[in-house]
Amino acid sequence: MNYFLATVKRFYRKTNILSSDGKFEITLDQRKLKTPQGKIFQVNSEPLALAVAAEWDMQKEIVDRSNMHLTALCNTVIDNPHNHTKENMVNYIVNCLEMDTILFHSNENDELYKLQMKNWDPLIQWFCDNYAVNIMKTQSIQAPTVPSETKAVLIRHLMSYNYNAVHGFMYGVDAIKSVILTLAAAERVISIKETVRQSRLEEDYQVSHWGSVEWFHDHNKYDLQTRLAAAILFVHLNSYSVSYQPKNDNTNVKISKLVK
Repeated sequence: MNYFLATVKRFYRKTNILSSDGKFEITLDQRKLKTPQGKIFQVNSEPLALAVAAEWDMQKEIVDRSNMHLTALCNTVIDNPHNHTKENMVNYIVNCLEMDTILFHSNENDELYKLQMKNWDPLIQWFCDNYAVNIMKTQSIQAPTVPSETKAVLIRHLMSYNYNAVHGFMYGVDAIKSVILTLAAAERVISIKETVRQSRLEEDYQVSHWGSVEWFHDHNKYDLQTRLAAAILFVHLNSYSVSYQPKNDNTNVKISKLVK
C-alpha cells in the first residue's frame, strides 16, 4: 500500500492545514500537498489532517516517507492505484480469516501450544462472542474451515464502515496477519502494543529459546506497532457512523484480565 516511499531532502519550513467545503488540505509552506499521482491531498477529517501534518512536521533533514504511514494510507485512498472497491477489500479481509495467525496452534511443541492457548484462546472466544459467530482453531498446516455464516456476519460488519475505514482495516490485517487481532485492537479490547505482542507470540517464543539479532528483532516490533497504530487511528478518524455495536460492554474488562 505504501507505493511511494522515496526519500528527499526537507524542502519546507512549516506545515499547516486549510479547510474548504468540508475538506481539509495540507500545506508545506505555501505549497499544497499532492499525492503521487498529482492530485490535491484532501481528507474529510480535521483530526486526520492534523495528524498527517504532524507526520510532515516531524521530518528532519530528510523526508522519509517509509515511516509516514497515515500519509501513505491517505495517498492510496485518494489515488486508488489498484482500483479497489469497498467490496473488494471486505472480501479480501474476510478471506484472510482462514490464514489468521492466532488460529494456527503448534502441534509439535507442548510448551508453545500452552502459551498459545493461554494468550490466543481468550481472543478467539471474544471474537466468537462479540460477533455471535463460530470459528475453530487448528493444529495442522491445513487452514481452518470458516463457516459461511461467520463470513457473512463479518462482511456485514465491515461493510457498515465507509471506504476509507475499510482500507485502514486492510492495512492493519496485512501488517500483523490477523483479522481477529486487528478487530480486537479497533474495538479497544487490547492495546496496540499488546496486539503486536500477540501477533509475534511464536516468534518471541523462538527468540527466547534460540536468540536473535537484537536490533532487528526490536526494529521489526516497533515497525509493526507504528503500522498498526496508524491503521487503527485511520479507521477511527474515518468512522463517522457504524451500525454495529458490541453486544457486551464488559468484554474489554474480561479479556484484559484473561490475557495479562
